[in-house]
Amino acid sequence: MTIRVLLADDQALLRGTFRLLIDSCADMEVVGEAGDGQEAIELARTHRPDVVLMDIRMPGTDGLAATAAICDDPELATTRVLVLTMFETEEYVAQALRVGASGFLGKYVTTEALLTGIRTVAAGDALLSPGATRTLINRFLTSTSPATLIAPAERLGDLTPREREVTTLVARGHSNNDIADQLVLSVLTVRTHIQRALTKLGARDRAQLVVIAYQTGLVRAEPSSF
Repeated sequence: MTIRVLLADDQALLRGTFRLLIDSCADMEVVGEAGDGQEAIELARTHRPDVVLMDIRMPGTDGLAATAAICDDPELATTRVLVLTMFETEEYVAQALRVGASGFLGKYVTTEALLTGIRTVAAGDALLSPGATRTLINRFLTSTSPATLIAPAERLGDLTPREREVTTLVARGHSNNDIADQLVLSVLTVRTHIQRALTKLGARDRAQLVVIAYQTGLVRAEPSSF
């Protein structure tokens, strides 16, 4: 399958560069370019892309507001947003995931990392740079007010012991292969447990599953990580 990508960045030169990189891949194609958040929302509804490569700082409607609108639209349930920005701050990371982004990368990433990131998000997995993951968990998610929780802590009771175990490992940054090795399971079984946890907790994707795990206290940040 060809991964259909929408570019949202107010810098035409960057959009052109991204288009060249993405269109050079046999398994990807750029279906549209947006110069601001509102245009990104409109083009997403028109083209139904698999992935929106979204900048945060844009004139008018910014990338966070556009991400929220796209992720809240039931007609775009299969569209994933990968935030790509120069400003990899703790607050931006937390806000991007809270509004539904499936991934977050700094614009300093290599070409290979960017393309891999698009494929990862398109496949339904979460993608965070190591720095983003660390700051997200330690500075924001553990101090989120109850009013902004994606899922209440009581929902954890819906998970089986194995689903809780797998969700915990996902939240700690382990890949499906790592989890399979640790729990002596097949990768397919791990994916099944993750999918069931997503459904029971009402999480859009793996990124939101991580958010829920920390917000509800299933996993707690280690003080040594600050």
